[in-house]
Formats: sequence, C-alpha cells, structure tokens
Amino acid sequence: MKHQHLLYLSGAAIIFSAGSFALSMEKVEHSNLEATTHVETIVLGSGCFWGAEKRYEALNGVINAESGYADGSGFKATYNNITDQSRRFDENNYAEVVQVMYNSNIISSEDLLKNYFESHDPTQINRQGNDVGTQYRSVILTTSDKQAEIANQVKSQYQQLLTAASYGNITTQIKALEGFVSAEEYHQNYLEKNPNGYCPDHSTGVVFNKKPTEKVDNAMLLTGKQIVVLDSREYCPYCEKFKKAVANDYKGTVPMSFRHADQLEGLKIKSATWATPTILFLENGEEVYSRQGYASPEEFYKALGAFKLGDSDAYKVAFNARTDRPYCKEYKEFKNTPDGTFVDKLSGEPLFDTRDRFNSGTGWLSFKNPVKNSVTQHDDSSWGMTRIELKSKSTGIHLGHLFPGEGPRGTDRYCINATVLEFIPRDKS
Repeated sequence: MKHQHLLYLSGAAIIFSAGSFALSMEKVEHSNLEATTHVETIVLGSGCFWGAEKRYEALNGVINAESGYADGSGFKATYNNITDQSRRFDENNYAEVVQVMYNSNIISSEDLLKNYFESHDPTQINRQGNDVGTQYRSVILTTSDKQAEIANQVKSQYQQLLTAASYGNITTQIKALEGFVSAEEYHQNYLEKNPNGYCPDHSTGVVFNKKPTEKVDNAMLLTGKQIVVLDSREYCPYCEKFKKAVANDYKGTVPMSFRHADQLEGLKIKSATWATPTILFLENGEEVYSRQGYASPEEFYKALGAFKLGDSDAYKVAFNARTDRPYCKEYKEFKNTPDGTFVDKLSGEPLFDTRDRFNSGTGWLSFKNPVKNSVTQHDDSSWGMTRIELKSKSTGIHLGHLFPGEGPRGTDRYCINATVLEFIPRDKS
C-alpha cells in the first residue's frame, strides 16, 4: 500500500489517494481521456487481508493494493471493533478486504478475479482455515456493472471446476461497493513489517488453466531422516527470506527438499500444510514434528539439532555448552583422520582443517586455527573461570574454547569437542 500515487498518462496527472477509488484529473485533453478509463478499482474479501494484499501487489498490472474494511454497518470500522468477540458472527460486521486498483489493459478484470477465486477456498462460510468469523467471509464488491457481470461469469465457471473436484457450493457474495475504510497503518504491507511470520495459503488447488501435472518422486523421502520445506507457488517473502538466510547455504547431511502442499503424496503428515514456509522433519516418510513459519538460522538449527542429535552428548554440547569426556569415542575416530576438513555437524559448514590439527595430549581435538570466518568468540565466565568460548558462525552451536599461547611454539590452541563435528576427506580430483 502506498498512500498516494501520482501517474502521468499521456499528459494527464492522475492522483490516487489512500482510502478512495476516485480519480482526480487535471488538465486532461479530450483525446487523452480514453487512456485513463482503463484504471479500475475493485474490493475483494478472501479472509485475512495480510497475505491477500501482498499477493495482489505482485500481479503485473496492479497499481495499488490497500487493506481495509467494507460491507458492514452500524458501528465504526476498526480492527478492534470488527474482531470483537460479540461481532464474530454478526451479519452486519465489516469484512476484511483489499481494495485493488489496476490497469485493465494489462490485467483484465476476468484474470484478476480468476486469481482471486484460485487464491482461497470460496466454499467456506465466514472462515478461511483457522480464521473464523464474518469478517473473513468471501465477498466481491464491484464498482461498475461490467465488473459485476464478469464476476458472476467467473464465479459460475469456477463453480463448475470446483464441483468436478468434489467441492461444495461457492459462498462468495457479489455486491456493489458502498464504501471502503482503510485499515490502520500497521496492517498495510503487513508481511514486510513483520518478517518472522508465514504466508497463508487457503487455496483449493483448483485452477482455471490447469498446467500439466508436475510429477514429484517422493521415494527418497521415505527412507531415513529428511527435511521437507513447504514452499509457496505465489510470492512469499517469508519463504524467500528462509532460503536466503538458511536453505541456500545448507550443506548438512540430513537432506533438505522443497515441496508444495499438494506434492506430499506417500508421506504421513500430521501438521496443517496451508502456511508457508512450514518445515517438516520426517523419519522414514513420517512426520516427527514440524515448525510453522519463518525460522531464523538459530531457530532452524536448534530444531534440526533436536531432530538429528536427540538426547545425545552431542546435543548437550551444542546447545547446553557441555564438554565431551576426554578421549571420547568421536575423539578417537577423528584424532588421526587423513587429509580433510571438519565441518559443523548440523550445517555442514567447514570449521577446521586437518592441516591445522595437532596432538595436545589433552584428550580433546586441538587446532592452531579455524577455517576463516567460520567461528565466533564469546566471553565465558562459567564454572568460576574466565575463558573464550567458541561457537559455529553458521549455527551458533557451542564448539569449545580458545586457549591463547597453549599451542605449538606459543601459538593459540582451539580446543574443540569432537561430538559436534563431522569429517569430510579432501577431494583429490
């Protein structure tokens, strides 16, 4: 949502003001008047307006999308008022809607309304998913007779498709717009202002122009531990943020796959699948647990740690800053490994190189240096001592401690717990 838009079309200055669909034109020559008639406004209700606003703004040809309230009466339209428990099923309650201003030369009313129907479940009455109440009803509020005609045609076409897919009757009301109240500022561009949420997807999966079925083989997900991230077919800022912050750099040994909600055939999923991203942790094709919404690197790796490491010494070292027993099993396995790299057990990021390893005689792996920019240092005053704690930069897990001057010939000694590492031989090719 932008509060004001000033466009110049063939010499005409057109001002779009928030909360109004009227066009104000100054000094418009008769020959240029036709150019402005392609700008139309329609108000659409399909449940919570947060995700809907973002979805419409992403469509080519949409000039502006603004969250607000419409189709109610008898009280002042504010978020607190329409969500009051006493009005939850009031037929005079306002609906959460999005006012969409668009250039019908670029996106037709028909295509916009097809997108609207495909983006939610219009057969539900006064709800979408977990959101229940009259404010979440499906409604189309038109600003011209032509829009109303097209809306009814598209509704009829979609009903045929839904019926063929065994869905019920469409409940969407189509009315002439009588008024629109802009929602409070904190609701506008909500997904951008709240970067740690999820994008709701209540669509039925029934579409007007069905593309060839995208075949997905889930056989690999039926064996061992797997991570499945539910992605959105539409633009989802939380999905993109998760990919940028976590997934794009992930090198862990538990495979990570992306799927859409309708691509989970053969898997035993217990969680709701309408929120993206949702991170599913599977073992042998069955969900162990899940996390709905955006997960920061710290949140993701703590969840992965519980999934991969369980109630093990490695988990206690990684997340409770415990210490391996000296000469533990993993230390014995790693103290004489051939040429290669020790990586973070969760992210797979390189931490230490065998070329920097030395035998300190302490019973813990010791290195002269870490891989550049792989480790962070923190003050540690636990156990009545003053030490320098070492953490993995990629996951934040505890690795061990730095002891200055205790390495060969007065160099530093990076004392590292072996249980939180994995070893990868160096590629000789």
